[in-house]
Amino acid sequence: MPADMNDYFKKKKPGNSSNNNGNNRGGNNFENPLNNLGKGAPWIVVLIAVGFAFFILKPFTIINSGEVGIKVNTGKFEPTPLKAGLHFFIPVFQKIIPVNTRIRLITYSDVSTGALGDSYRGFEGGLRRNPAISVLDRRGLTVKIDIAVQYRLKADTAPATIEKWGSSWEEKIINSKVREVVRDVVGQYTAEQLPEMRNEIAAAIETKVKQSVDDLPNQPVILTSVELRTINLPTKIKDQIERVQIAKQDVTIAEQQKEKAKQQAQKAAEIAKGEAERNRIEAQGEADKIRIEAEEQAKANLLISSSLTQELLQLEQIKTQGKFNEALKVNKDAKIFLTPGGAVPNIWVNTQGKEQKTVSAQQ
Repeated sequence: MPADMNDYFKKKKPGNSSNNNGNNRGGNNFENPLNNLGKGAPWIVVLIAVGFAFFILKPFTIINSGEVGIKVNTGKFEPTPLKAGLHFFIPVFQKIIPVNTRIRLITYSDVSTGALGDSYRGFEGGLRRNPAISVLDRRGLTVKIDIAVQYRLKADTAPATIEKWGSSWEEKIINSKVREVVRDVVGQYTAEQLPEMRNEIAAAIETKVKQSVDDLPNQPVILTSVELRTINLPTKIKDQIERVQIAKQDVTIAEQQKEKAKQQAQKAAEIAKGEAERNRIEAQGEADKIRIEAEEQAKANLLISSSLTQELLQLEQIKTQGKFNEALKVNKDAKIFLTPGGAVPNIWVNTQGKEQKTVSAQQ
């Protein structure tokens, strides 16, 4: 405490002033409570006052990872963002605005579902839900589009972005651009074409939204992805598409059956052709066999005929007659006929019994 304050309290002691005699008659003695703290008491009071002011005014801010700080000097934004860490400022004249630069997600859907991170929304601040986007198709029918967009604020240009677009920069940059592009792309098709052209529509929406955001000055937002989730068609259109799909499936099944029957017919034809070819080959083989056997038999006959002589024939006749003699011993009633010229074979007739049999002499 300053020295003049100490003098003041000393003057208030009973023994230092005669003017206090009248006041002390009542038995009230006033003592300075700081005298018992020694000479460092003033500094302690100053430190307490400074600490109290520091606590009340809080002239510092902690920037977390995934954030940048924007320092404002008497209403003017500094262009350089503050990185993560502890930063001080002058109260009243300065302030620091923490801005989230993490990846954010904005969904456009009428389906309400729980989302991871809702309980940490005060820290993350990166999840937003909007109603599904209503779009008129080429014929004026209402179609609702469910879509999800991932993006993040560009850290280097965050001060300029907040200064230009304000705290509602998401609504002005992302939401408006997405709705504009979706209506422009989907409006080029009829409701019946949307399911068939889904991939092309999704690619066109993503490309145009990124191009629209990237064309903004200083590229304030980095777009990560634009995902087309669901195309909600009117009930009548759904029923019509379902009927068309069923008809197409029936046609496909009929074509498959026709193709199967065609393949089976081709298979049967190939089998029949193979069978005919096999029979032809077998017949040809049999014919070749007969021809070869005939040729060989002819050759054999030719060899036999060329080997026959008169003497050989007479020898064969003698052998035959010998067989007849043996036969007459067994059957005396047999009659023998000799062919003129002694040709072989001779013929004999068995006259035994009621029936006559002509038997070759070779038997």
